[in-house]
Amino acid sequence: MRGFSSFQAAIALAPAGVISTTLRFSCAQLVVDRLDPIVNPGQNPSPHLHQIVGGDAFNVTMDHEAHDQATTATCTSCQPMEDFSNYWTAVLFYKARNGTYKRVSTVGNGLGYTASNGGQTVYYLSNGKVTAFTPGFRMTVGNPSYKTQAEARKNPALQFTCLDSPMTRSGYRYDFPTTPCKGGIMVTVRFPTCWNGKDTNSPDHQSHVAYPVSRKCPSTHPVAIPEVFYETYWDTRPFNSKADWPADGSQPFVWSFGDNTGYGNHGDYVFGWKGDALQRAMDANCNSDLINDKVNCPTLKIQPIAETNKCTVKRRVKEDLDSWLKALPGSDMSGDMR
Repeated sequence: MRGFSSFQAAIALAPAGVISTTLRFSCAQLVVDRLDPIVNPGQNPSPHLHQIVGGDAFNVTMDHEAHDQATTATCTSCQPMEDFSNYWTAVLFYKARNGTYKRVSTVGNGLGYTASNGGQTVYYLSNGKVTAFTPGFRMTVGNPSYKTQAEARKNPALQFTCLDSPMTRSGYRYDFPTTPCKGGIMVTVRFPTCWNGKDTNSPDHQSHVAYPVSRKCPSTHPVAIPEVFYETYWDTRPFNSKADWPADGSQPFVWSFGDNTGYGNHGDYVFGWKGDALQRAMDANCNSDLINDKVNCPTLKIQPIAETNKCTVKRRVKEDLDSWLKALPGSDMSGDMR
């Protein structure tokens, strides 16, 4: 893939002699629904809308003891056929001058995955030996209540990129872009890479993991785990006419939970790989071919993108998500969604 050097530079390289893994693959859209089995388990509907990819065992409640993804899922919208994990983020909306909202669609990653039915690109990265997640493991990153850059910087790798082309990998920012983006908006979500070694969850869904300090895991979280990383392409191109943007010159996009700053960017992850498949991939030093868009991991069974597009589930919450809406879905549950 020509012109890819800027993207390669964005991937942190391990020092010479250190085993590193860059496992990259496409996950098509599984469903867009108002459910959140980590933060709001058993609640149907949850307060705000999410876009979800991964295994079709995604459910209102995902108690591992009663609902093991790897054994209950029948398909996955991700390329590795042994990955029944679920990955999700909030949903982007465009707010018109008249106050109505239109849901923004995801599209396949312009770097090799344009055939994907939306969704996101998922990475598992490592710089050295890592321990794969334990069955039942889950975590979130970011905070939908954040309204300032100082707060957003607590999670240094939740960012936005205004795409000039699919190759753009510069100009990262913590808030929504303030000018029209020729190629849409890319949102990145990177999770912490250190684990306390015992808890598969925590009350805030974050305290059992931590970011490294000076590239080393802290004593409180000594176990190095793979870095889970999402890239989501939001197709904001239909809304690029500044004549339709707010009269005060502000940007028109808002997250599904009412945040018009972008600082509330966040992501959710529930591990669901079958058996030791993820550990095998990390141990095998799998490095996806970023030039020719190949997963390049012989130890894994890989399905073509056309097959990932076939794995979908029906929405459980019956509501209109495709028309111009007078209010964001769930606004009656989440308070003032401006």
